[in-house]
Amino acid sequence: MLFDTHAHLNAIQYNEDLQEVIDRALNEGVSHIVVVGFDRPTIARAIELAEQYDFIYAAVGWHPVDAVDMTDDDLQMIEELAAHPKVVALGEMGLDYYWDKSPKEIQHDVFRRQIALAKKVKLPIIIHNREATADILQILKEENAAEVGGIMHCFSGSVEVAKQCIDMNFFISLGGPVTFKNAKKPKEVAAQIPLEHLLIETDCPYLTPHPFRGKRNEPSYVKYVAEAIAEIKGISFEEVAKATTENAKKLFGIYR
Repeated sequence: MLFDTHAHLNAIQYNEDLQEVIDRALNEGVSHIVVVGFDRPTIARAIELAEQYDFIYAAVGWHPVDAVDMTDDDLQMIEELAAHPKVVALGEMGLDYYWDKSPKEIQHDVFRRQIALAKKVKLPIIIHNREATADILQILKEENAAEVGGIMHCFSGSVEVAKQCIDMNFFISLGGPVTFKNAKKPKEVAAQIPLEHLLIETDCPYLTPHPFRGKRNEPSYVKYVAEAIAEIKGISFEEVAKATTENAKKLFGIYR
């Protein structure tokens, strides 16, 4: 059993062959997938997929790159969807200082409002962090995000930062980069952070693991992430698969 905690099967890259992609995931032992919506179209599609497939769940939130576009109505929609039985988290949300579409102060405000909403609806949050670690940590602390906890999605930071996140009730989710030969930090995190704090993900269609790097990613490839962690830790693949699946099910409140 493998749990892909972060997939974008709602992306246009899967318009032609979604069923084949899902079939391959099931054939490779993927038992659960969370499809993440981050704006109106992707949220609607995430809900659609979660309603269509019993092993697919949805997360709903607003991406920091598009923070400047978020309206009060959008936040209201996210709050209403939080009550949907297949919605297991809010996000992805956070800060992205790589792209300059949304000013930092607007990103901060949208992030804080979503954390407050998560506390209101009592759902964990999925954090997107790109070149914004210090501000992410500060906002999580100031907003007492530990109350709901969540996931540091596709974590690329240091062991020290990982420990700070764990102290705030967050799981560390590793994706394709842990399989890259030159990815020093994710490998150090995989080695030093105990299994009880780790999750796995694809972030498909992006961040495809070795040996398919450069091609479209998909949930079946989450096994390569688990294999890399197992090899780094010197434990069995089955142990990594079981622990990360149990961690995700516990966080999301999934009992099947």
